[in-house]
Amino acid sequence: MKFLEIIPLNYILIYLVLINLLSFIMFWLDKRYAQNGEWRIPEKSLIIVSILGGSVGAILGMKAFRHKTKKAKFNVGLPIILILQIAFIIYLCYNVFVI
Repeated sequence: MKFLEIIPLNYILIYLVLINLLSFIMFWLDKRYAQNGEWRIPEKSLIIVSILGGSVGAILGMKAFRHKTKKAKFNVGLPIILILQIAFIIYLCYNVFVI
């Protein structure tokens, strides 16, 4: 049984849109909380959401809100996560998603 027969492509795309939107909103909220001196979203949570597929939203949120841009964990780590995710998608396309 092919992977896309188990999970249709439109479900995967909806998931990616939602997780990236969540990641973007988390960066916005964390920046807002930081400005107001309130409780913050843990960095671990921001990284986990990025690893789960929200790396594009995280990078966009980081740049749009100028948040976490001086921390190597984010400034270098998020693009690395995105590159690994793209490599994984390419691998899946050539080895798992047989058309």
